[in-house]
Amino acid sequence: MPELPEVEVIRRGIEPHIAGRRVERVEVRTPKLRWPLPPGLPALLGQRVIERVGRRGKYLLLECDTGWVIVHLGMSGTLRIMPAATAPHVPGKHDHVDWVFEDNVLRLRDPRRFGAVLWHPRSEGDVLQHVLLAGLGVEPFSPEFDGVLLYERTRGRSISVKQALLAGDIVVGVGNIYASETLFRAGIRPTTAAGRVSLARYELLAQEIRATLAAAIEKGGSTLRDFVGGDGESGYFQLEYFAYNRAGLPCRVCGTPIKQIVQGQRSTYFCPSCQR
Repeated sequence: MPELPEVEVIRRGIEPHIAGRRVERVEVRTPKLRWPLPPGLPALLGQRVIERVGRRGKYLLLECDTGWVIVHLGMSGTLRIMPAATAPHVPGKHDHVDWVFEDNVLRLRDPRRFGAVLWHPRSEGDVLQHVLLAGLGVEPFSPEFDGVLLYERTRGRSISVKQALLAGDIVVGVGNIYASETLFRAGIRPTTAAGRVSLARYELLAQEIRATLAAAIEKGGSTLRDFVGGDGESGYFQLEYFAYNRAGLPCRVCGTPIKQIVQGQRSTYFCPSCQR
């Protein structure tokens, strides 16, 4: 599943090609992904200018004067820019939506159809109050995010620190991959109860979350299944993994074999020596 770095890479990749550009038309080939697409989407967006491309957590926000298109990429979705002269004529089986501009096309491809394309009209208020966005935690690069926030929001919580990160109600965008990586870099065992982690260790974890996500964005995200950025290029942050997907391999720091366990039906990777 694309996590925050991958979604941010896509946002940065597509924004220069569509921000300030007029949508000539919208072609919807699949009426339902995770949820039904807005039935009037072509009429809502036709001849509208995309003012900006934003992001909240793992959601992309295409803003125009009348509202926002909310896009979630699900497990396998991608958004790619391609030339308008050829793209409309060669949609594949999993190419569900095209936003057609004068000289290019923004195409949504989603083999598993777990993604979403929704509409939030400006008449209903700020898009950040949408039901899918209102309950999200703080952005990891925002001034509000720090170790104190993590510490205060986890007092009395018995769930594991990794599960607390994945929940998304404290901080958004730290999915399964980056939870394993940041906990390794902070030296915190992922099974530790969130309420038992000290303030000092949460301060280090907050620093590592910011640094790890920033490094992943810089390197184009991680290549997971068929993830590619908006330009069709794969990321390569996975070459720098310390823990994730390295079960049985020697720890890059101490040489101890990386261990794999299951938490909440998700694989967790950690070093038994470096993370205590």
